[in-house]
Amino acid sequence: MSTTVTEQSTATPPGRMSLFLRQVGAGLGEGLLAAVVAAVVAAVGLVAFSLVHWPAFNSSNVTRALTTAGQVAAATMLVAAIWLLRVHKWPWVAKVLSWVGISAFVTVTLGMPLAATKLYLFGVSVDQEFRTEYLTRLTDSAALRDMTYVDLPPYYPGGWFWVGGRVANVLGMDGWEAFKPYAIGSLAVAAVLALVLWTQLIRADSAVAVTAATTAVAVTYASPEPYSGVIVLLLPPALVLAWGALYRPLEDARGKENAPDAPRTAGGWGAVIGTGLFLGIAATFYTLHFLVAAFAIALMGLLAMGLEIRQRRTWRAAVPPLLRLLAIAAISGLIALVCWGPYLVKSLASKTPSSGTALHYLPKSGAELPLPMVEFTLLGGLCLIGTVWLVVRAGSSRRAQALGIGVVAIYLWTLLSMLATAAGTTLLSFRLEAPLMVLLAAAGVFGFVEGARAVYQGFGEPRRFRLAVVAIAIIGALAFVQDIPHVLTPEITTAYTDTDGDGNRADKRPASAVSYYDEIDAALLAQTGRPRDETVVLTADTSFLSFYPYWGFQALTSHYANQLADFSGRAAAIRDWSKLDSPTELLDAMAHSPWRAPDAFLFRRGDDAYTLRLAEDVYPNDPNVKRYSVSFPKQLFDDPAFITTDIGPFTLVTVRR
Repeated sequence: MSTTVTEQSTATPPGRMSLFLRQVGAGLGEGLLAAVVAAVVAAVGLVAFSLVHWPAFNSSNVTRALTTAGQVAAATMLVAAIWLLRVHKWPWVAKVLSWVGISAFVTVTLGMPLAATKLYLFGVSVDQEFRTEYLTRLTDSAALRDMTYVDLPPYYPGGWFWVGGRVANVLGMDGWEAFKPYAIGSLAVAAVLALVLWTQLIRADSAVAVTAATTAVAVTYASPEPYSGVIVLLLPPALVLAWGALYRPLEDARGKENAPDAPRTAGGWGAVIGTGLFLGIAATFYTLHFLVAAFAIALMGLLAMGLEIRQRRTWRAAVPPLLRLLAIAAISGLIALVCWGPYLVKSLASKTPSSGTALHYLPKSGAELPLPMVEFTLLGGLCLIGTVWLVVRAGSSRRAQALGIGVVAIYLWTLLSMLATAAGTTLLSFRLEAPLMVLLAAAGVFGFVEGARAVYQGFGEPRRFRLAVVAIAIIGALAFVQDIPHVLTPEITTAYTDTDGDGNRADKRPASAVSYYDEIDAALLAQTGRPRDETVVLTADTSFLSFYPYWGFQALTSHYANQLADFSGRAAAIRDWSKLDSPTELLDAMAHSPWRAPDAFLFRRGDDAYTLRLAEDVYPNDPNVKRYSVSFPKQLFDDPAFITTDIGPFTLVTVRR
């Protein structure tokens, strides 16, 4: 009898592998189906919006009214899905209804206000300029290349942009034109994937509620940066999944006297793989959020090891969570190398010093701790409830523990970023406000539900109390979501006031100098006789590169430049070239340039000179960019080696090769 017991205790639990495969297969299959539904909903919605000639958002309230109506319709679907799940009727109908409701909410909230423009939030201004440039580059070719510089692997992860480029290529769209539908569609898909993940972790009706809340917050504060918004949406359930992977006291104690009857599971390896996939994808999408998520998960691993050692009173107890943490790191690292590998290899072989300015930005929000729970707003109230719930339930709820560790990690990262200023840099903590609010909003939903249940029981379970709670939740949700276009008004307005790649402004006002870009493109193609991706252009009007996939000799600013491009060296070379005395000297200097010299210059034209308005880093000042002008005397190009063409306010100078 003792032999049988020993054999059973040391043998692999029967069915573990099949259970593992079933869990992973079911999750992936449902996720794929949900993603397809979300993509279809987003595509149908955006196409439908484009069939009508809408007034501009910044000059009419028509699209605002229709946005609110669409949000109410999406909320109705979500409420219906929750009700069906609560009463255990038609579970697959409820699932599909929840997927459609979440994706429709994202689509109408962002798509309807932007229905009369081809541009996304922030148009092609400031940061959105280089993002559009990146998408244009990866639409032109499936090769993972730098957004600006020829012959350099990308420094900024290209995962989101690569997928978008392939979508644009299949649809036959230019990168700039695909940016809006792809951004909205990817956010809708990410929201539905977050819902599927939540469903694997908690009750299905609660999953719909928490996903609806976190999606509303993410759309409000993370959507201007859609490739980071995707990670923000997935972060809360991913942290809960990670904690489930790392801290499994019953599983790790199996076979011990204190837990002989621990339930049979897949050993947490499905959660390990899921967490690794999340971190790996985050690494290929958005470096900062990847690092913060990895930091939080590392804290989880350390805490799990500490708890295991304390409970089992042996250092060996730390081995299982450590192995799972290492497995997560290995999986995510292998995925990350897809984007980061070429850059790392190049950086090891390169002697070019890194500019180190990518982290040189410290706005006021990065110099203070974000405390959304003390703001007198609907979101502030939800975050306050979430904060209370995280503290109260820290010792008894695994969800609270996971979300709480995520919140603590963000605050620790923020403090480290503040301390890093003493070393002349930052950790860009101002970008963490959106993920912090999403985590607190998720906790707020759980806290609201548990608090309402406690009040309900405390008042003797009055008959209509539940209906009152539901009414309050729905009214609060609608009040918040209908205000989202108001919060995003500056970003939406810019999408209407910027000139798009067709040379039009969506608000029907006179277009900017961007309207001449198509003539410049035609002249470049004719004069160089080469495809766009074989031509390097030196210009300060770098939005030209956002619409056409020419290579740039110099990026918009050093903060968005490839760290191996030697931004300061190129800036010095441009200044030196402008001070030369003859075309021969300029041609000779270009021929001896350590970088591939420009095949064309695109200047702004003055009376006796051509000008470039460039930028330099002036951190720790805020703003962190100083603009300055470099003027090239016109006689520098008075030579048969150059072709000079005036187009609108521009002068295009191409070099005969």
